[in-house]
Formats: sequence, C-alpha cells, structure tokens
Amino acid sequence: MIELGIYQELMVVKTASIGVYLGETEDADTANRVLLPKKQVPEGLEVGDKIRVFIYRDSSDRMIATVNEVKVTLHQVAKLTVRQNTKIGAFLDWGLEKDLLLPFHEQTKKVHEGEEVLCSLYIDKSGRLAATMKVYPYLKLHSPYMAGDEVEGLIYQFAHNFGYFVAVDEIYSGLIPKKEMRSGYQVGQTVTLRVTRVLEDGKLDLSPAQKAYIQMEVDAEEILSLIEDDYAGLLPFDDKADPDKIREIFGLSKAAFKRAIGRLYKEKKIAIEGGKIRVL
Repeated sequence: MIELGIYQELMVVKTASIGVYLGETEDADTANRVLLPKKQVPEGLEVGDKIRVFIYRDSSDRMIATVNEVKVTLHQVAKLTVRQNTKIGAFLDWGLEKDLLLPFHEQTKKVHEGEEVLCSLYIDKSGRLAATMKVYPYLKLHSPYMAGDEVEGLIYQFAHNFGYFVAVDEIYSGLIPKKEMRSGYQVGQTVTLRVTRVLEDGKLDLSPAQKAYIQMEVDAEEILSLIEDDYAGLLPFDDKADPDKIREIFGLSKAAFKRAIGRLYKEKKIAIEGGKIRVL
C-alpha cells in the first residue's frame, strides 16, 4: 500500500512523457500507482528499477512522489520555519515546493513569519498532510535521563490543569507540573530544568528548581534583592500571605518562599514584624 507522509521504496511500472509511475509491484494497477514527475526522475531510471521516494499530495490534491528530502515525516517531530501566515493558518518550510499547512487550531501559540516552531506531521480528516504544534502524542518515551539530571527542553504547550508540557532535547516527553510552575515561562521558550521523577511510562516530571539546599540559597538571595530594590527594604506582607500573591511577585510556591524566608531570618538578614518583612 502506498502511504502518505513516509519514505517508501517503490518500483517503476510505467514511463510517460510527464514522468514515471511507481507501484509496490510491477503489476500494480492504475489505482495503486503514483507519479514521480519528470523533473524528479534520475537519469537512467527504467521500468523494473526501484527508487526511494516520499509520498505527499500536490496542489491539485493528487498523491505524488518526490525524491527530495523532507524535514519531517509522519508522526515525527522537528523544528520548521514559518514562511507565511494566512487566513487558514501558517505555512511552513518542510523542504518541498508546496509548503506545509499549520492550521490555527493546531497552534499552541501565535506564530510569526521567520520563526522556528516545533511540530509534527499528521494526516487530517480530509486525508491531507498537515502540521501540528500539539506534539504530545508524538514525543518519545524512555529517555536516558534519571531523577536529578539537568536537561534542556522546549516548552511547546500550556494547560491550566497540568502545567507546562516540555519536549526535552526536542524529542522526549516531559512536564513541569502545576505545583512546580514559575512565572515568566511561555510557549516556545527553551529552558534548563531538573528531572524530579521518571514515570513508569517513561515520561519525565521536571522542575525549574535546583536541588533543595541549593535552590533555597538562590531563592533567598533573589527575595532579598527584590525587597531591597522594589520595596525599599520593607515588604508589606510576610510568609503567611496568600500563595497567589507570593507566586505573582516572586514566582515561587508558598512553601519555597517560607523556606527561603526562614533561611534569611536565621542568618539575621531580615526581621519579621507586624505582618511585614524588613531587611536588616
């Protein structure tokens, strides 16, 4: 069966003025043939020869073969460059004359011309090849990483109920859970993270935090600096404040904030009095 979106080795079953027709076997009937246009036919190719081709649909929606190398194949993940935005979505450069459509409903953020986006190739309901930025089903599991490892990943999607979805090394499935989220992150951003857990299915739980004792020092210094610079040394609330307020201002969970404040207090760098925190 000739399949869309993948490379296949097919046999030349017929030559014509417009190119050669390919099939899985030399007796393939008309319904099971695909055209390799004349400008794509290598010199000396004859009936009975086999050739490796990629199958897609042309501008007339006909199945067609090419010997060109594409930048992404069916269900694989790759970065592609946005060529243009239109009323139906964005068109991406994937190595062929006909650009690849990234529909609006498959975008996880607004994209811009010239931008590289992480996406996968799928077949839409009309039987055409299209791109999606919702790459979760297509990322690999069982990475070489373990808990405690530092990794780099691309944030490709955000969900309020779960957190930030991350493509580690742009190929492995990872998540920054909601409880680990920090302010300032956005889809399309590349971040350095720490693996906190490897799930049974191979997916990675990730955190922007370093190991606890290191992170506490980092958080404490950032809090102290922010109170001095933005609040003239006097924060109008203490570690009993609303968690959302703490996260909005410091980008930390309430627990992380309390740990850092406790460290600063023990080091006598701050005083806590009257529901406020004062730098000493």
